Amino acid sequence: MNRPTISDLANTAGVSLSTVNRLLHGTGAVRADTVDRILDAADKIGFYGLGALRQRKHDNLPRRRFAFLLQQSHRPLYQLWAEALTAAACRRNDAVIEPNVIFEDDLSPEAVSANLLRIGETADAVAVITADHPLVSQAIDDLRGRGVPVVAYVTDLSAASRAGFVGTDNWKRGRTAAWFISQTADGAGKVFPLVGSNRYQCQDIADASFRSYMRENAPSFQISDTLLTHEEPENAYEIVRSLILQEPEIKGIFVNGGGISGVLRAMRELPAERQNKIRIVCSDVGPETRKGLSEGLITASLSHPLDKMPAELIDVMLRLIDRRDTSSIEQRIVPFDILTPESIWT
Repeated sequence: MNRPTISDLANTAGVSLSTVNRLLHGTGAVRADTVDRILDAADKIGFYGLGALRQRKHDNLPRRRFAFLLQQSHRPLYQLWAEALTAAACRRNDAVIEPNVIFEDDLSPEAVSANLLRIGETADAVAVITADHPLVSQAIDDLRGRGVPVVAYVTDLSAASRAGFVGTDNWKRGRTAAWFISQTADGAGKVFPLVGSNRYQCQDIADASFRSYMRENAPSFQISDTLLTHEEPENAYEIVRSLILQEPEIKGIFVNGGGISGVLRAMRELPAERQNKIRIVCSDVGPETRKGLSEGLITASLSHPLDKMPAELIDVMLRLIDRRDTSSIEQRIVPFDILTPESIWT
């Protein structure tokens, strides 16, 4: 049987001979769908150059440089997100993505905005986790003027020039946290919401919906003013330690932001009888949270899915590059994961 020729390949794929030659020799661009047709045809007829064609497909893919500006390099959660984002970028088969993950330990808006402008000089698109602030919005406006789309990740921003948002439904997250505490507590008492910053929209929305659910469905619980941790475990430890000493009727803590390791540290100082009377709901998925769940100290974690959200973010960033001229904002809402002591994988 004669070996299939380039002409046979072109006829089977329904393309011209010159198109196949361009792909084989890398002498010109070929549309992605046409490349797939040629590869399918080559596999079907047993074309000898299938390996070379697959390499040409890879070489023919668009190259993109994506920057991800995260926070607090010392927090295991952000390290997990960095790994998940890098893995999601590498899994794409429709583009060759060069991921650049940057951690910003200085959470001030001045530092974040300066970093945004710096990484925007070389990136095709930028994703950022940050508190909302006019200086951040100004930096996003500047990048939009340069043709660099910026996507808010995890927590949305008010910047009119942001190109997109990828996150969870924070209204539902807050109400779900309230449901867990009100349904699992051994009676009415005091509940204390903690946030990292009043400028994180995701936390502010969840805090409001947490209170909304409690007012509607658990009015016998007394909800305190929201306490601020500044995303620092040591602050969270001091706050919860003081609450435990001063509030004998404490029934629940909603850790709506960073600081879960500090909360757990304070809880571990209590006798088991007191621990069992306090319900904790958090939004983390790191190793300390998993340990707290396995110990039974955490009732539930309503966390951002490490597999789905990075994939959605990469998809949005790729789409935005192809439609830089549009002023519309692309929004992707991903269901949050619900982890409990009985469902957690250790």
